[in-house]
Amino acid sequence: MTSKKQFKARVRARMAKTGESYTAALKHLTVDDPRVGGWRFLSGVHSASSAVTSALVNAGVPVSEAAVFLAGGGIGAGYILWEFKEHRSAHLVMGFTNRWQYHDSFLCKTLERLGVPHRVHRTGGAKAAAKYLTEELEAGHPCIVLPDRYHIGYWGLPAHLDGYGGHPVLVYRHDAGGVFVDDRGFVPIHVPRESMDAARARVGSYKNFTIALEPAPIGEERLVGAVLEGLRDCAEHLSGTSDSFSLPAWRKWARLTTDRRNAKAWPKVFAGGKGLTGALLSLWEEAGPVGMDGGDLRDLFATGLDEAAVMLGRPALVPLAERFREIHGMWRALADAALPADIPEFARMRDLTTANRHSILTEGRTDIEATTELWRLRVGLASAPLPIDPESLFIEIGERVTAIYTAETSAIADLKAAVAG
Repeated sequence: MTSKKQFKARVRARMAKTGESYTAALKHLTVDDPRVGGWRFLSGVHSASSAVTSALVNAGVPVSEAAVFLAGGGIGAGYILWEFKEHRSAHLVMGFTNRWQYHDSFLCKTLERLGVPHRVHRTGGAKAAAKYLTEELEAGHPCIVLPDRYHIGYWGLPAHLDGYGGHPVLVYRHDAGGVFVDDRGFVPIHVPRESMDAARARVGSYKNFTIALEPAPIGEERLVGAVLEGLRDCAEHLSGTSDSFSLPAWRKWARLTTDRRNAKAWPKVFAGGKGLTGALLSLWEEAGPVGMDGGDLRDLFATGLDEAAVMLGRPALVPLAERFREIHGMWRALADAALPADIPEFARMRDLTTANRHSILTEGRTDIEATTELWRLRVGLASAPLPIDPESLFIEIGERVTAIYTAETSAIADLKAAVAG
């Protein structure tokens, strides 16, 4: 136990020094062979891009996750605040990728641009979906699926999050008891077949969705074209006017933190502190470095821009990469401000969330003790008065989000110019 705590402390120290995600920092401090049972684990960042990259690399196709991420359209923007009266909670949803609200769209667009042979399979029947997955795996074809996080099991979520959705994962092998999943960790995650089947069938919008892959070499010209098209897609999309699915979403969010008239304004939604802890923790998880889907992803985008500058022969992308690293730092600071570590309860929730992520990445399973305590804390604090002044916190969050909106709007305008023509 002491050894685990010391190692986690080293990971957190590196994160603080470099601004890396938990996964990236852990990867640099892990010296074990990433190949387990014949499968190479790349410990990626973004779920969809990582799934595609892992399938390609394990088939001998040399490509980076950053380049795949750019090919899919790179970063995005989105803000939605869901309220759940039954559990007296509010859940903040932020979109950080292109087409973030449509996992299947991002995946298909990425594969088509890269020219990766694939088949999309959809069916309403669980038996047909299970049969298809088995047949493709036995044929040696890795498959990307979209399971519900509660039913898949290894996140250790409470029952009231049943059906809240999930993210793409790569299934690369099966045995008599279940399937082996690559979800950006360092080890395989073995999921019982009944759990996987239930998880895939739970969410109606992508029920039993499967992409079967037959990875093939990607020519340099094809990769260059895919990255350029993806960057143009990113710039065009984030130059749009939608205040839910493009950069104006950040401006809307900033206004709602202090608005006292709008029904979705934070002073109204979180009157008396009700549901605020859950929203702050979801902000910290989604924008921060230990979230379930890679955080704000501006660091991954910056890495991609550095690669694209050479690949496309466009040196103007290099300073843009540095600007997006600075913006990544702004998101990190916002996440930390939302869940101040000097409040003992918040510091404990941070530690417990990190402990569970570490367990999944390195052991392929949830940390039961950590998740049990985490959700007990969350439920307990949901109706308790917080040891902070909500109004001051809302003002600070609004100011930080406004600064991010301004910085990203300027950077995207320059990106659009850099990839034109």
